Amino acid sequence: MDHRYAGSRRRLVLASIISLIAVACNSATPSTAPSASAPGASQNVAITPEPVPTSQGGLTADGKVLIRWFVGLGTGAQPDQIADEQAVVTEFNESQDKIVLSLEIYQNTTAYDILSTQIAAGNPPDIIGPVGFRGFYSYGDQLLDLQPFIDKTGYDVSGIDPKILDAYKEGFGGQVGIPFAIYPSFIYYNKDLFKEAGLAEPPHKVGEQYDGKDWTWETLTELAKKLTVDKAGNDGTSASFDKNDTSQWGYYMQWTDPRGWGTQFGPGALVGSDGKTAQVPENWQAAWQWYYDGMWKDGFIPNGAENRSELLNSDNAFQSGNVAMDFVHLWYTCCAWPAEGEPQAKSFDIAVPPSHEGTTTAKLHADTFGIMKSTAHPDEAFEVMTYLLGNDKLIARYGALPAVSSKQDAFFTALEERFAPNDIDWQVARDMLAYPDVPSHEADMPNFLKSDAAVKAFQETLITTDNLDVKAEAEKLRNELQGLFDQAD
Repeated sequence: MDHRYAGSRRRLVLASIISLIAVACNSATPSTAPSASAPGASQNVAITPEPVPTSQGGLTADGKVLIRWFVGLGTGAQPDQIADEQAVVTEFNESQDKIVLSLEIYQNTTAYDILSTQIAAGNPPDIIGPVGFRGFYSYGDQLLDLQPFIDKTGYDVSGIDPKILDAYKEGFGGQVGIPFAIYPSFIYYNKDLFKEAGLAEPPHKVGEQYDGKDWTWETLTELAKKLTVDKAGNDGTSASFDKNDTSQWGYYMQWTDPRGWGTQFGPGALVGSDGKTAQVPENWQAAWQWYYDGMWKDGFIPNGAENRSELLNSDNAFQSGNVAMDFVHLWYTCCAWPAEGEPQAKSFDIAVPPSHEGTTTAKLHADTFGIMKSTAHPDEAFEVMTYLLGNDKLIARYGALPAVSSKQDAFFTALEERFAPNDIDWQVARDMLAYPDVPSHEADMPNFLKSDAAVKAFQETLITTDNLDVKAEAEKLRNELQGLFDQAD
């Protein structure tokens, strides 16, 4: 970076280190990251020591180009992820003598605000990521078009699905990203809880029935009730069941917001095809009502207070062992059983989501890296970014299916080894790539950051308040979004 940044570097280092205290299992986010940090071991993790730039050209004291890598907009802030990220930085710095790569890591809950502040102050990083579409839409006008650098260097994108490659072009005014990591979604389920209840496990193939019934959301509802148990031992189908004294829940949709909830019943968007009219799709309205009733009427989905309780591992519900089915992405391998370095304690597998009106939808997340337009050294930043894109250590640690098709078999082989002796049907994850939400639930909205915050506030109302008129609350959200969209004109 140039001389403008020298005065802020020491404060930035301090902020980076402080932000790593109490890092946690994180991701989609995403796109891939959860909206809040899950519990993890509190620790102060030292980041790569930052060199001091000179007053000219963003060079280090020994004349090397300084490239700053900003982590936190998606996954990347989990302790074991940080260790591998540090190792990758060290390996890169030792592999050549022209560039110094510097690492900055922030919690997902604060990273967007920190990056926006850095941009406003004139000291943005060079590279951001891994980050999902939410981050790309949030900072799309700040991102560098990579196509000239792809052409100049001959960087090979032939092994990447053209549709995924184009997703980082349309609406951005250039090729702002190169696909790196993709995260299909599916249902993680606790085999022990199914066994204890004497229930068959959910289907692993789209179109398969469950216990003689089509695998629909109605079927899942009845199954989830049977897997929900109060402290007296009554399940959710019993007239004696006390939903206010629950010890085990049948279903959850972890680390997503109402746009994610909506995709249970199919794709949709909160902005109309004209790009400026706020809307609530009918299928999303129905999905929101179903999810709300699951929390407050039938009690088979944990509400906000229950999810944040110690019983559900303070917002990492499935890992607690007290949730039977959890609809979440492949990146959740970061935080499911077994935890890295701990003995095998639980048994889980994965299943396909139910269908709604004959259609199955498994929302898709994707993460990659972007380069800020403001970088003083775009060629060097592109060199670093392609090094990160090609690093198998990173993609394995992020729990991400490589976008490069030739690497996918090795990825699943590594997952099998990591989760052994669990025999997990990873073919489910492969199959779910054929059922993405189009348009993406993370698609752009006018006035994106404020609109996104309004959706999150709507979610907070639903998960913390009983006896709401969900349709009326949805209309309030639509009106609020329309006001925010109008401000973007």
